Amino acid sequence: MSEINVVPYIDVMLVLLIIFMVTAPMLMQGVKVDLPEASAEPVENQDSEPVIVSVDAAGKLYLNLGQEKQVLSLPTIKDRVSAVMRRSPEKPVLVWGDRTVPYGDVVAIMVALQEAGAPSVGLVTEDPQ
Repeated sequence: MSEINVVPYIDVMLVLLIIFMVTAPMLMQGVKVDLPEASAEPVENQDSEPVIVSVDAAGKLYLNLGQEKQVLSLPTIKDRVSAVMRRSPEKPVLVWGDRTVPYGDVVAIMVALQEAGAPSVGLVTEDPQ
């Protein structure tokens, strides 16, 4: 009676697991910002990747659509987010704001994103631990 030798399959699976564990942290895109700390409940997992607008300490705006890291104006971001929201209206929209950015600037960005069609806009924070 012949049997299937599964040892090579297990080896391949373990190698793939290591590859995924190494590359997963590298997949996070965006601009380096110093997020404020807050203890809050995490957002439930969604199937689609969120649209992330980043604001660095200098007040420059970035959008995570594509691989480019270029500074964009608020009207340009509003237009691009509006186009994304027309294609997939349930896509989550998040703002990564540096802790030194004035509160009014973050609110203006959130209002512009809601005007672009985002049903809700979330803020990203770090856990204070």
